[in-house]
Amino acid sequence: MQINQLAFQFVDVVLLTIALILLIPIAVLFLECCAAFLSAFGPAAETPEPRPKVAVLIPAYNEAAGIAATLSTILPQLTPQDRLLVIADNCTDATAEIARNCGASAIERHDTERRGKGYALDFGLQAIASDPPEVIIMVDADCICQPGAIEKLARVAIAEQRPVQATYLMEQPPNPTPKDSISALAFLVKNLVRPSGLKQLGFPSLLTGTGMAFPWLIIRDVPLASSNIVEDMQMSLDLAIAGHPTVFCPEARVTGCLPQQQEVAKTQRTRWEHGHLQTLLTQTPRLATASVEQQRFDLMAIALDLSVPPLSLLVAIWVAAFAASLLAATFGTSPIPAVLLAVQGILILVSIVSAWAKFGRADISGATLLSVPFYILWKIPLYFGFLLKRQTKWIRTERDI
Repeated sequence: MQINQLAFQFVDVVLLTIALILLIPIAVLFLECCAAFLSAFGPAAETPEPRPKVAVLIPAYNEAAGIAATLSTILPQLTPQDRLLVIADNCTDATAEIARNCGASAIERHDTERRGKGYALDFGLQAIASDPPEVIIMVDADCICQPGAIEKLARVAIAEQRPVQATYLMEQPPNPTPKDSISALAFLVKNLVRPSGLKQLGFPSLLTGTGMAFPWLIIRDVPLASSNIVEDMQMSLDLAIAGHPTVFCPEARVTGCLPQQQEVAKTQRTRWEHGHLQTLLTQTPRLATASVEQQRFDLMAIALDLSVPPLSLLVAIWVAAFAASLLAATFGTSPIPAVLLAVQGILILVSIVSAWAKFGRADISGATLLSVPFYILWKIPLYFGFLLKRQTKWIRTERDI
């Protein structure tokens, strides 16, 4: 009998510990989504000052099929004083030639040992260092810059003297599957809803990889040359600790398109989420420590935001913990973990529904939300892969033809 009591007490402690740990990211998600739901950002006030001189850097690896479309959305937004530079990184196709024919400058880099976006961007910065602009804007080669995005990013970067992140969203392919719609919703929550909530609360956000602007005086000293698979996230953390946290600019918008091929989508998601999890595990303690040492609550806010794992993983862990607590309660353990986890489930539901209602209802039907469990099942092997065979090297996402 005493052994059974000890076993029940042990199970109680374990389940309660799990519930309390989960409460942190779930509460952060809920607070961010609720703040975003209440946000109402209007257009930025017009200023009489001339627009700062801009250089747009586009790292590209074998992007001949789509680089012209990207350039066509950026070139009309530039002034004669600006520069558009494509860095053709280890390309074996006509990326550089097409870029020049479109009216952009192009430089070519060949280094098969050091591959990755970070190396390409570093090469681009070195190329313009002798005649630097006031603002550097980085855009991926497969993205579309919506009208006005370049000017909005440049003006905010100069006004704030901090890194700036545009809204980066994924468009659904023609005839999207429910999985495509849920993936687009997850992207929207991560890259629009949560940053909007942080902005509403007065906190900085993270860089998301494209549509990023930097004052030259800040970016010139940043060591970009690396093969980190989420170099943008790491860079935003390093800059925040150095005193340059990221400003979110929701009015500037950059879009990509979800891959239509199953394997391509899996490869892309694996790179993003393995990198996210690795950064979460290694950098959250670093940010929390820096927050205490520098007495800066904005760093703690970034640490708390970073502590939220990918939404699918968070829901999957919650489901497993809630099921375990219910099962344990039927055998006589304390119901407190189950009650606490039930409340957390409500917080997750409110977060997702409120995000969809304000930001995603126009593009994603309510019935599509019923596909969330199947989307999570699709991603579970990806998370097991993080434990068993973690991706650490940069792998380019193949483009749809």
